[in-house]
Amino acid sequence: MGKYEAKTKATEVPVAEFIASLPDARRREEAAALDALHRRVTGHEPRMWGPTMIGYGSYRYKYASGHEGEAMRGGFSPRKAALTVYLMGNYGDRQPKADALFARLGKHKFTKSCLYINKLADVDPDALEGLVRLSWGAMGERYPD
Repeated sequence: MGKYEAKTKATEVPVAEFIASLPDARRREEAAALDALHRRVTGHEPRMWGPTMIGYGSYRYKYASGHEGEAMRGGFSPRKAALTVYLMGNYGDRQPKADALFARLGKHKFTKSCLYINKLADVDPDALEGLVRLSWGAMGERYPD
């Protein structure tokens, strides 16, 4: 059995080029707004991770199985069906604050670490920024630079 190779890796594709190539004007505007939000929260320049994910920062992980790799610390993907915001942090003692932000957020779906938003106009921008900030802080504590 060969060594596992992560499918999603940082690439050299310019983020601005990817955003400009999005076919839908609203998605381009929303991607630019999410990029600005993530830059403000993280203080990092974005990089493309795989063909459609825009990531900020990175961290190294290692599982008990011995598998290890690198992943983005946070980010988003302006997919056709929905904007996907990656909230990677396990909130721990911050969960009550996260719950309050999700309650204020507006129309969304959420799975383990993916927040799905149909349109940015559907959500409270301050609640969204708060969630990104909370996730970023939790990831910084779990995986310090």
